[in-house]
Amino acid sequence: MRKKNRVLVTVGFVLLCGVAIFGKIGQYPLRWSDAYALGNEFKASVALNPFQSFFSTMKYRFSSYNAEKVKAAYPLLASYLEVPAPNPQTLNFDRPVSYPTTGATPPNVVLVICESFAAPKSTMFGNRLNPTPFFDSLSRQGAFFSRCFTSGFGTARGVWATITGIPDVNRPRTASRNPLAVDQHTIINDFKNYEKMYFLGGSTTWANIRGLLSNNIEGIKIYEEDYFSSGKEDVWGISDKNLFLESHAILSRAKKPFFAIIQTANNHRPYTIPDEDLDEFKKMNFSKEELAANLFNSNEELNAFRYMDFSIRKYMEVAAKGPYFNNTIFVFIGDHGLRGSAGDLFPRSFSTYDFQAEHVPLLFYAPGKISPAWHTGVCSQLDVMPSLAHLAQQNHVNTTLGLNLFSGVEKERYAFIADPDRNTIATVGNRFYWELAPTGKTAFASVTDDQPVPQTTEADSIRRYMEQLTHAMQETARYLLLNNRKKNRQNR
Repeated sequence: MRKKNRVLVTVGFVLLCGVAIFGKIGQYPLRWSDAYALGNEFKASVALNPFQSFFSTMKYRFSSYNAEKVKAAYPLLASYLEVPAPNPQTLNFDRPVSYPTTGATPPNVVLVICESFAAPKSTMFGNRLNPTPFFDSLSRQGAFFSRCFTSGFGTARGVWATITGIPDVNRPRTASRNPLAVDQHTIINDFKNYEKMYFLGGSTTWANIRGLLSNNIEGIKIYEEDYFSSGKEDVWGISDKNLFLESHAILSRAKKPFFAIIQTANNHRPYTIPDEDLDEFKKMNFSKEELAANLFNSNEELNAFRYMDFSIRKYMEVAAKGPYFNNTIFVFIGDHGLRGSAGDLFPRSFSTYDFQAEHVPLLFYAPGKISPAWHTGVCSQLDVMPSLAHLAQQNHVNTTLGLNLFSGVEKERYAFIADPDRNTIATVGNRFYWELAPTGKTAFASVTDDQPVPQTTEADSIRRYMEQLTHAMQETARYLLLNNRKKNRQNR
């Protein structure tokens, strides 16, 4: 064979191998989550690349749980969750809830997961630069929870916890990337005869979120960047404003009740503000000193935060005129907060132990259905789904760690946090914060003021309870990640 031909054959072979490794024609390579778009377990299993599946699974070979610790923790957690039929042998966490049939048209749900919606940077919590004036006004028209915490740090972990009700304690990577944990029961599936939709301005290939959605939410329709007519603005796809407007157009055509999830992205580097919006959205500029005093690192970051508020306003303005508005429950929550100081807006413990990075706003908004109220009790991302099922009066079975925030029962709730960067586990209560560091050192601090925790019998009792509850939630979350399967729940 001539030298030129050998070179051509070699180059062709290398290119063929490259295409085979990439796996498909498109911007992103073939990933195991793509198999679940087939909508059939058998087809998905056949489509999975056996080598990729093997090596992906190997990364999670230590992501298991200690059965004895889970059983030891069960009585405490079953009591906290108010499990009606506790069974330490079967580790039953089922809490079935049913409602009387009324014949009324079931309400729609629009759940907005907002990128990096950090509480200390928001108007609702006193930030002097007033970055979110519209959301501040909206929060006073619905049920606003001012002390909501995410159960971890990171978008994938936030989406996982909100949808499944289980803290993502998976290590070293997120649970959404773990093939062993992809089969999860979610209360969303208890919204029977609902259209299920998910909207993202970019692609769902990141962190295998498509696998989480497609394999766990029955009949879900995923709308992402290639579907929309708006042009891409940056690596995150179309702008948040256009994502909202295009989502609204689709929701307006829905023929039956829907459960829609809209996930924003512009409040993230590179902090793109579309040129088309600059006539209406006016950028603001402050000195470095003013920015730092109000917890922002740059004017670009501040304006991206303001643009998130602008996009929400534009959406709510068109939604208010839409056919679905009067029978829709809107929910807004952050996927996570942001690292850095909480300044003088919160007690020092928020900054010292960096749990302000998990502090986000939570709002349930439905004029005529939800009375305006400002709630100061602690809650969590995990509580979103059982609370929504209650508001929508949907029969459901809660199998995880979330609680109904509208149960009418006055009890102190605790938010569990497993910080993947600091490698800490903790709980936040209405009065105190308890943390276990990877060194084994523990912390117990006030979340209401900067005073040392008083040396009293009551405070010591709360500290012991929070320590036990933190360990119980950590061990149980590790168990549930692998044992909250849809089939297991259905066969009980």
